[in-house]
Amino acid sequence: MSIREWVHSREIEGLPIFSYEEVTNAFPSLTPQQISNNLYRIGKNEMITQPFKGFYVVIPPHYAAKGIVPPVYYIDQLMDYLRRPYYICLLSAAELLGAAHQRPQEFSVMTVLPRIRMRRLSSLDWNYRSSIPDNFLKEINSETGTIKFSGPELTALDLIQYEQHVGGLSRAATVIEELSEQTVWTGAAEKGLLSPSTIATVQRLGYILENVLMNQSQAEDLYHELKTVSPKLNRFRLSTRKNDDGSVLDKRWNIMVNTEIEIDDL
Repeated sequence: MSIREWVHSREIEGLPIFSYEEVTNAFPSLTPQQISNNLYRIGKNEMITQPFKGFYVVIPPHYAAKGIVPPVYYIDQLMDYLRRPYYICLLSAAELLGAAHQRPQEFSVMTVLPRIRMRRLSSLDWNYRSSIPDNFLKEINSETGTIKFSGPELTALDLIQYEQHVGGLSRAATVIEELSEQTVWTGAAEKGLLSPSTIATVQRLGYILENVLMNQSQAEDLYHELKTVSPKLNRFRLSTRKNDDGSVLDKRWNIMVNTEIEIDDL
């Protein structure tokens, strides 16, 4: 059996993802150079793609025309290959939750440090935090198994904390408005939901809920939970990328309003 035939047989068996190590184990008589040459030729024929060094994906027929396999197809296996915890986050998670009115150009993934170095032209947007809050993740079936993504509350908090990855606070607020039908803040402190995010993030989200989205009910719930974990609120800027020139203090949330947030038309 040739490597090409081996790859094809894996596809038939429903195993379209494999590593370089698996190929070397299947073909112990071949040298590393021979294996690499074979995989290169198979890739040139657009039969497989290599999103990460040593990690290969058989291109399914329904993606063959574009020659690009979306990360959602292989992300769970890739993170297992990298031995990293993860979840799909930000706009990509919002899309899975039905709250992104535009398909994100990049596929956002949250994991832990150290940073991951991907191949050029990758559509993966990596985000990092010290640990993964598994209790606030959801899981659904994908074409190749299961995938993990942030629930609505964690997604909303991440959109604020990592707003530079989604195009700014206005874009974040627009998506949070769509998420608001799913978010429930009552009991968030007791559940530990606020712990993965900074207190500043919760304050900024609360200000946006109350004064931009005019969602008084959720703002009130979040304020109660915030005061449970942080009775005294320090002062923070609404936008971390602008100074305080001309800003106005929102006393309730102790936020210096130094930027204007506009909700996109849906």
